[in-house]
Amino acid sequence: MGMRQESGTRAPAGWAALGMTVVLWSSFALSTRGIGGSSLTIVDAAILRFVTPVVLLAPLLPSTIQAVRRERPQVLALLLVGGLPHFLVFAFGAHLTSAALTGMLVPGTVPLFVTLLAMARGRTPMPPRRLAALGLIGAGVGMSGFLVGGGVSLGGVGLLLVGGFAWAVFTTGLQRTSLTLLQMVLTVCTVSSVAVLVLMISGAMPSHLLAGAAEPGDVLALTALQGIGTGLMSTLCYAFSVKALGSSRASVGGAVSPVLTAVVAVPVFGEQIGVGLAVALALIVTGVATFNRVGPYSVDDASRLEPEAIVRGGDALLVVGDAHDRGPARGFLGQDLAGALPAGGVEPGGRLVQEQDLRTLDDALSQ
Repeated sequence: MGMRQESGTRAPAGWAALGMTVVLWSSFALSTRGIGGSSLTIVDAAILRFVTPVVLLAPLLPSTIQAVRRERPQVLALLLVGGLPHFLVFAFGAHLTSAALTGMLVPGTVPLFVTLLAMARGRTPMPPRRLAALGLIGAGVGMSGFLVGGGVSLGGVGLLLVGGFAWAVFTTGLQRTSLTLLQMVLTVCTVSSVAVLVLMISGAMPSHLLAGAAEPGDVLALTALQGIGTGLMSTLCYAFSVKALGSSRASVGGAVSPVLTAVVAVPVFGEQIGVGLAVALALIVTGVATFNRVGPYSVDDASRLEPEAIVRGGDALLVVGDAHDRGPARGFLGQDLAGALPAGGVEPGGRLVQEQDLRTLDDALSQ
């Protein structure tokens, strides 16, 4: 009972953290869309996005290097797709489309691509309601094809879809990594920063920062919105909201963020929410909300599952922003799951190597 009461007292803080997360996710889409109208180039925005978390998390670098040495190379490769590759695709897609589509297509299509990747490995059960949710998302994506024109290109829509796929690949890496949340952020940002510096110094991509043509105000704004806001704060806020509210409630942020982005884009960029955009937005938002509320196993099935099956169920997880959640093990982040079980109960691959009583999970979820 005491645990339940403590959980209840954390709810207001959890909702506040979730609200901040939604704002930060929207600010990422809006600020990325606005790069073309600033004195910064895409590569300038990238270096500010990735270097800032590296500087802020520098004290963790020695322990992170040790942890990375123990990580499997294929898992690191999956994680790094969510760094510079995702950012560049997202940024170029945003430049060729609208802020509303930018904020809608990438987070909206992540659950679709994550599920398709999991199905390709033959490891994801598919309840009817989840199929319906994916159908809504697919219909919304199809509707976006009718929005081509008025400053929106088919190529831009395609790039945003590639961005959603890249984030889904990153998601699969999060399922398998033994790195903690901050170690993961520091690893991805450090490697991405080195890659961006190579692009800048080699001249492969133009940089106004190196040329001294960047406006100080633009530099400060991008550093705050993307380096600190997206790179670090959105990750921590979403992680806290999942712990305080559970994944089902916290996942509403993935549905609310595109709506906020579309609404704010009207006064900021002069965009209009036409009938086509409204329908596409409604379909994708409804699909994401429904998807997040349907786990691959029903509540009644949970009592018949072995702990190993619960962890495997995380194949259907959804990642938006820089945070992750492990599907049916509601309320768990990667490091939370490891901490909730007795020592030695989890190995880097996320597979239980000891038989554990399911009451351990129940107790942890109630905290």
